Amino acid sequence: MVEIARTSLANESLALTALDGRYRAAVAPLVDYLSEAALNRDRIHVEVEWLIHLTDNSVLPGTSPLTAEQKAALRKIVTDFNADSVQELAEIEAVTVHDVKAVEYYIANRLEGIGIAQLKPLVHFGCTSEDINNLSYALGVQGGVQQVWLPAARDLVAQLTKMAEDSRDVPMLSRTHGQPATPTTLGKELAVLAWRLTRQLDRVEKTEYLGKINGATGTYAAHYASVPNADWQQISQGFVEHLGLTWNPLTTQIESHDWQAEVYADIARFNRILHNLCTDVWSYISIGYFAQIPVAGATGSSTMPHKVNPIRFENAEANLEISNGLLDTLGATLVTSRWQRDLTDSSSQRNIGSAIGHSVLAISNVAKGLDRLDVAEAVLADDLDHNWEVLAEAIQMVMRAEAIAGVEGMDNPYERLKDLTRGHRVDAARLKEFVGELGLSAEAEQRLQSLTPGTYNGIASQLVDHLKK
Repeated sequence: MVEIARTSLANESLALTALDGRYRAAVAPLVDYLSEAALNRDRIHVEVEWLIHLTDNSVLPGTSPLTAEQKAALRKIVTDFNADSVQELAEIEAVTVHDVKAVEYYIANRLEGIGIAQLKPLVHFGCTSEDINNLSYALGVQGGVQQVWLPAARDLVAQLTKMAEDSRDVPMLSRTHGQPATPTTLGKELAVLAWRLTRQLDRVEKTEYLGKINGATGTYAAHYASVPNADWQQISQGFVEHLGLTWNPLTTQIESHDWQAEVYADIARFNRILHNLCTDVWSYISIGYFAQIPVAGATGSSTMPHKVNPIRFENAEANLEISNGLLDTLGATLVTSRWQRDLTDSSSQRNIGSAIGHSVLAISNVAKGLDRLDVAEAVLADDLDHNWEVLAEAIQMVMRAEAIAGVEGMDNPYERLKDLTRGHRVDAARLKEFVGELGLSAEAEQRLQSLTPGTYNGIASQLVDHLKK
């Protein structure tokens, strides 16, 4: 066996995962919300706002509201947070071996320069680490979902909706169980997927992002021991809502994370529907219903020059599956914590960015894939013309209606059409001959004689209008 000579890359600034390497550009906006650096910036934001909140309300005897300049200087600690800040925090944490304690010291070290060194004891006052963490994660997830994931998903559904509207009148052979079935239109089938995806987006849009700040076991024990005359529940609620979150009044040491499980389930459901879109479109491409527009200079296969592969949809499928694996794990893990808390949530939540990142990457790929499709109307029309037997349903239903109306000779319509069409190819001439021999009323016969597989699609085109509601 030949051993591979390797030079170590461990000390280089190289990505370990695909999201931070090959696919960085597609997911870069999430870094502002769901990276480790963003988490620390949000922790500083929460700590600073808590200090301001306590002083604004003169909660502790001996405190008074800060000046506008002092508040601005405190908030500048957040807005100035950068790569150097990340390094400084890392150096502090190397000593504390505690990430949130490092944030506390990081802020306290700057108070003298603002002229409020006497308020160092007020930084992190009454807080357990999870008071800061739960609020920081809530802000990060809220930002990542509302500012990155939802806009990307909404744009994709808008793109799909336009495709549905543009192809609403393009007749298409349906396939149930993979076999020819009652025709539809391409636009109506795309509209079904757009409708399903929109429902999930509406659910995500309504997500409540919960937060708490109530101490080591959710009882405000330290708060009342130190400042017994304050209304700590009102202070807590006011602060959480000031951050733009929903107050959770009943928790253990941790915020229960149920809201996270809810939004991850909704995103995962969106992912599953999008996965269904990918497999459907991939299949339509494989039978020629869509033609892919080649990208200039691109290679489909390293050995087969003719290939234009549906790689965008295949890539999306894989990323949706990875995203859902993580989202499902997060949803299952985060709702359980031993007694008043264990650390499983801390390790799990560090993967939120990856879970949502793979979904964002998939959305990007689907959008690019859809953008390179042309509808092959001639192929769809030819497929319909080779499947006249799908009109059997229409004929037997008309026979039933005629029987109810009192027309003679309409017995056993299903069985008669089954004998004619099941397992057989029936062309236009044979089907029209069969209709002419049934003894239908003149109006019913004329209706069926004018019907073709391309026109037998009910109100499929009109149904696309539901997307506008």
